[in-house]
Amino acid sequence: MSDVITSPEIEMISDLEVTEAIDAVCAQVRRNLTTFTHAAQNHSSVDNFYPAVPNDQWTAGFWPGSIWLAYEATGDIAFRAAAEVQVQSFLKRIENRIATDHHDMGFLYTPSCTAAWKLTENLDGRWAALLAADQLIERFQEKGQFLQAWGPMGEPGNYRYIIDCLMNLPLLYWASAETNNPVYREKALAHTRTTLAHSIRKDFSTYHTFFFDPETGAPAGGATKQGYRDESAWTRGQAWGISGLAYCYRYDPNPHYIATFEKLLAYYLERLPADLVPYWDLTFVDGDEPRDSSSAAVVACGLLEMANHVGINRAGEMRALARRMLGSLWRDYAVRDPKVSNGLLLHGTYSKKTPFNSCRGEGVNECVAWGDYFYFEGLTRLARSWNSYW
Repeated sequence: MSDVITSPEIEMISDLEVTEAIDAVCAQVRRNLTTFTHAAQNHSSVDNFYPAVPNDQWTAGFWPGSIWLAYEATGDIAFRAAAEVQVQSFLKRIENRIATDHHDMGFLYTPSCTAAWKLTENLDGRWAALLAADQLIERFQEKGQFLQAWGPMGEPGNYRYIIDCLMNLPLLYWASAETNNPVYREKALAHTRTTLAHSIRKDFSTYHTFFFDPETGAPAGGATKQGYRDESAWTRGQAWGISGLAYCYRYDPNPHYIATFEKLLAYYLERLPADLVPYWDLTFVDGDEPRDSSSAAVVACGLLEMANHVGINRAGEMRALARRMLGSLWRDYAVRDPKVSNGLLLHGTYSKKTPFNSCRGEGVNECVAWGDYFYFEGLTRLARSWNSYW
């Protein structure tokens, strides 16, 4: 672990600060119920304020996830009622296959509907999540052994997966246990093997996306859509890899996952600025490029998850590091004034356009839905023993 990580001037968030932060987050979620009970939040804010949109984006599950976390924190039935409205929206979406031509069923249905089932035994939530798991395994490509990320199945230009999908796999593990059907688990394990075989470079940076030959299933090479360039390490992709392995380890305690987690984490940590909040691509370690606070929140949650599965000394180091990351976010990135933003965490980056990538470019230096959610999840993990939605 580098000197900057263990430096005493980067203070761990205290228990009192965790309480203050959760109180602030719950107050903001409550304020947003008026606008977002019957609507979804956009994937990212616009001038720091989320617009209301239909439930048709891959990010829509994070807002109801935050509502459920607020319900757990407060016991207020107003949060439960709003989250249950969202469950009905998600049930309608999966039953009618509205904008589901992609792999992000875990991001959509775990924090919204699996959470509903685990917390309140909401049968519609359970059914919606199982339907989402069914949709996800339909995207499994036998040639190449992966879950296709986007687009019509088998389309040559989209015959690929992305590293983000590790975070969608807990939905499959849950569905397998819930139904006693091994197929969901088998597809998750196969996809993980493929990811570990092809997404990770020799220096333990990661490709955002990896292509295969649709005729033979042979590996065709890595690329990026949202990182700075094909051979750089897109920060959020590295974060998804770190936390995805931690979350999947709970279902498949493979020692290789921990070893790889540690190496991906080391690469990430070596490229952090002093406040532990990374730039949007790990090519950048200083300067005026945008930060991505959401990646810091994701990695903090991955550390807190993996700390449950390692020896006591390493677990203590992981929890201390997560507390420093969350402390930095609370003190310097969190929304304190609702006049400034209706989000939770400022200075996130969705996708920054460069001459070398193919993204649209949006949500730069804004709140982003997953950043808000994982910030709240990280605080929740510090506040009490938490039964994960994932």
